[in-house]
Amino acid sequence: MLDTFKQLTTNQFEAALSTLNACIDKCPEAAWNAPVANYKFCQVVFHTLFYADYYLGVSEDDLRPQAFHRENAHVFRDYEELEPRPPVLLYEKPWTKTYLQYCRKKCHDVVTAETAETLAAATKFPRKSFSRAEIHVYNIRHIQHHAAQLILRLRLDYQIDVPWFRSGWQEG
Repeated sequence: MLDTFKQLTTNQFEAALSTLNACIDKCPEAAWNAPVANYKFCQVVFHTLFYADYYLGVSEDDLRPQAFHRENAHVFRDYEELEPRPPVLLYEKPWTKTYLQYCRKKCHDVVTAETAETLAAATKFPRKSFSRAEIHVYNIRHIQHHAAQLILRLRLDYQIDVPWFRSGWQEG
Protein backbone atom coordinates (compact mmCIF):
# COMPACT_ATOMS: atom_id res chain seq x y z
CA MET A 1 0.00 0.00 0.00
CA LEU A 2 2.82 2.43 0.86
CA ASP A 3 4.53 1.89 -2.49
CA THR A 4 1.21 2.43 -4.29
CA PHE A 5 0.68 5.72 -2.45
CA LYS A 6 4.20 6.89 -3.26
CA GLN A 7 3.80 6.00 -6.94
CA LEU A 8 0.40 7.64 -7.40
CA THR A 9 1.52 10.74 -5.46
CA THR A 10 4.64 11.06 -7.58
CA ASN A 11 2.62 10.55 -10.76
CA GLN A 12 0.15 13.27 -9.81
CA PHE A 13 2.90 15.69 -8.78
CA GLU A 14 4.48 15.01 -12.18
CA ALA A 15 1.20 15.65 -13.99
CA ALA A 16 0.59 18.89 -12.07
CA LEU A 17 4.15 20.11 -12.67
CA SER A 18 3.91 19.11 -16.35
CA THR A 19 0.80 21.28 -16.58
CA LEU A 20 2.60 24.22 -14.99
CA ASN A 21 5.61 23.61 -17.25
CA ALA A 22 3.33 23.74 -20.31
CA CYS A 23 1.88 27.05 -19.09
CA ILE A 24 5.37 28.50 -18.78
CA ASP A 25 6.42 27.21 -22.20
CA LYS A 26 3.28 28.41 -23.96
CA CYS A 27 3.12 31.83 -22.31
CA PRO A 28 3.82 34.56 -24.87
CA GLU A 29 6.34 37.19 -23.79
CA ALA A 30 3.56 39.81 -23.80
CA ALA A 31 1.67 37.81 -21.17
CA TRP A 32 4.58 36.96 -18.85
CA ASN A 33 4.20 40.14 -16.76
CA ALA A 34 0.50 40.68 -17.49
CA PRO A 35 -2.21 40.26 -14.84
CA VAL A 36 -3.75 36.93 -13.89
CA ALA A 37 -6.32 37.83 -11.24
CA ASN A 38 -4.39 39.76 -8.53
CA TYR A 39 -0.87 38.69 -9.58
CA LYS A 40 1.15 38.86 -12.77
CA PHE A 41 1.62 35.62 -14.75
CA CYS A 42 5.26 35.29 -13.63
CA GLN A 43 4.27 35.87 -10.00
CA VAL A 44 1.62 33.14 -10.16
CA VAL A 45 4.23 30.75 -11.55
CA PHE A 46 6.73 31.68 -8.84
CA HIS A 47 4.10 31.51 -6.06
CA THR A 48 3.04 28.05 -7.22
CA LEU A 49 6.60 26.74 -7.30
CA PHE A 50 7.51 28.45 -4.04
CA TYR A 51 4.71 26.73 -2.15
CA ALA A 52 5.32 23.40 -3.87
CA ASP A 53 8.90 23.68 -2.58
CA TYR A 54 7.73 24.91 0.85
CA TYR A 55 5.22 22.09 1.47
CA LEU A 56 7.65 19.42 0.29
CA GLY A 57 9.76 20.35 3.30
CA VAL A 58 9.17 19.12 6.81
CA SER A 59 8.64 22.60 8.25
CA GLU A 60 8.99 26.27 7.37
CA ASP A 61 12.50 26.18 8.83
CA ASP A 62 13.65 23.81 6.04
CA LEU A 63 13.09 26.34 3.25
CA ARG A 64 15.79 29.01 3.47
CA PRO A 65 18.80 26.78 4.31
CA GLN A 66 18.44 24.68 1.14
CA ALA A 67 21.44 24.92 -1.17
CA PHE A 68 19.16 25.93 -4.07
CA HIS A 69 17.87 28.88 -2.04
CA ARG A 70 21.33 29.96 -0.94
CA GLU A 71 22.61 29.75 -4.54
CA ASN A 72 19.62 31.79 -5.76
CA ALA A 73 19.38 34.30 -2.92
CA HIS A 74 19.24 37.10 -5.52
CA VAL A 75 15.90 35.67 -6.73
CA PHE A 76 14.35 34.78 -3.36
CA ARG A 77 15.51 38.12 -1.91
CA ASP A 78 13.31 38.94 1.09
CA TYR A 79 10.99 35.89 0.81
CA GLU A 80 8.02 38.13 0.14
CA GLU A 81 5.88 35.03 -0.41
CA LEU A 82 5.94 34.45 3.35
CA GLU A 83 4.70 37.97 4.08
CA PRO A 84 1.01 38.91 4.31
CA ARG A 85 1.21 41.31 1.35
CA PRO A 86 0.82 41.13 -2.41
CA PRO A 87 4.00 40.28 -4.33
CA VAL A 88 5.91 43.01 -6.15
CA LEU A 89 8.93 41.12 -7.47
CA LEU A 90 9.05 39.78 -11.04
CA TYR A 91 10.68 36.57 -12.26
CA GLU A 92 12.42 35.59 -15.48
CA LYS A 93 10.94 32.74 -17.45
CA PRO A 94 14.18 30.71 -17.81
CA TRP A 95 14.77 30.86 -14.07
CA THR A 96 11.23 29.63 -13.30
CA LYS A 97 11.96 26.61 -15.53
CA THR A 98 15.07 25.94 -13.40
CA TYR A 99 12.99 26.25 -10.23
CA LEU A 100 10.37 23.90 -11.66
CA GLN A 101 13.04 21.26 -12.34
CA TYR A 102 14.35 21.72 -8.80
CA CYS A 103 10.84 21.20 -7.37
CA ARG A 104 10.35 18.16 -9.59
CA LYS A 105 13.52 16.51 -8.27
CA LYS A 106 12.69 17.50 -4.70
CA CYS A 107 9.27 15.88 -5.09
CA HIS A 108 10.86 12.60 -6.18
CA ASP A 109 13.39 12.69 -3.36
CA VAL A 110 10.86 13.60 -0.67
CA VAL A 111 8.09 11.20 -1.68
CA THR A 112 10.54 8.32 -2.16
CA ALA A 113 11.90 8.86 1.36
CA GLU A 114 8.48 8.88 3.05
CA THR A 115 7.59 6.00 5.37
CA ALA A 116 4.24 4.94 6.77
CA GLU A 117 5.19 6.73 9.98
CA THR A 118 6.22 10.02 8.34
CA LEU A 119 3.11 10.06 6.15
CA ALA A 120 0.86 9.54 9.18
CA ALA A 121 2.63 12.23 11.23
CA ALA A 122 1.22 15.74 11.51
CA THR A 123 2.80 18.47 9.41
CA LYS A 124 4.78 21.19 11.13
CA PHE A 125 3.39 24.08 9.08
CA PRO A 126 1.44 26.91 10.72
CA ARG A 127 -2.32 26.72 10.12
CA LYS A 128 -2.13 23.28 8.47
CA SER A 129 -3.53 20.50 10.64
CA PHE A 130 -2.86 17.81 8.05
CA SER A 131 -0.89 14.61 7.99
CA ARG A 132 2.20 14.49 5.75
CA ALA A 133 0.19 12.33 3.35
CA GLU A 134 -2.56 14.94 3.11
CA ILE A 135 -0.13 17.85 2.69
CA HIS A 136 1.13 16.12 -0.46
CA VAL A 137 -2.42 15.97 -1.84
CA TYR A 138 -3.01 19.58 -0.77
CA ASN A 139 0.21 20.58 -2.54
CA ILE A 140 -0.85 18.91 -5.79
CA ARG A 141 -4.25 20.64 -5.59
CA HIS A 142 -2.50 23.99 -5.06
CA ILE A 143 -0.34 23.51 -8.16
CA GLN A 144 -3.39 22.55 -10.24
CA HIS A 145 -5.43 25.48 -8.91
CA HIS A 146 -2.88 28.01 -10.11
CA ALA A 147 -2.17 26.14 -13.35
CA ALA A 148 -5.91 26.39 -14.08
CA GLN A 149 -5.75 30.18 -13.58
CA LEU A 150 -2.85 30.40 -16.02
CA ILE A 151 -4.57 28.13 -18.55
CA LEU A 152 -7.71 30.26 -18.46
CA ARG A 153 -5.68 33.43 -19.10
CA LEU A 154 -3.82 31.78 -22.00
CA ARG A 155 -7.11 30.57 -23.54
CA LEU A 156 -9.05 33.81 -23.12
CA ASP A 157 -6.33 36.24 -24.16
CA TYR A 158 -4.25 34.23 -26.65
CA GLN A 159 -6.39 31.25 -27.72
CA ILE A 160 -3.63 28.95 -26.47
CA ASP A 161 -4.61 25.52 -25.22
CA VAL A 162 -2.69 23.52 -22.65
CA PRO A 163 -3.09 19.75 -22.84
CA TRP A 164 -4.26 17.47 -20.06
CA PHE A 165 -1.41 15.52 -18.47
CA ARG A 166 -2.44 12.21 -16.95
CA SER A 167 0.72 11.28 -15.05
CA GLY A 168 4.46 11.16 -15.43
CA TRP A 169 6.71 14.01 -16.51
CA GLN A 170 6.06 15.47 -19.92
CA GLU A 171 7.53 18.56 -21.50
CA GLY A 172 4.97 21.22 -22.42
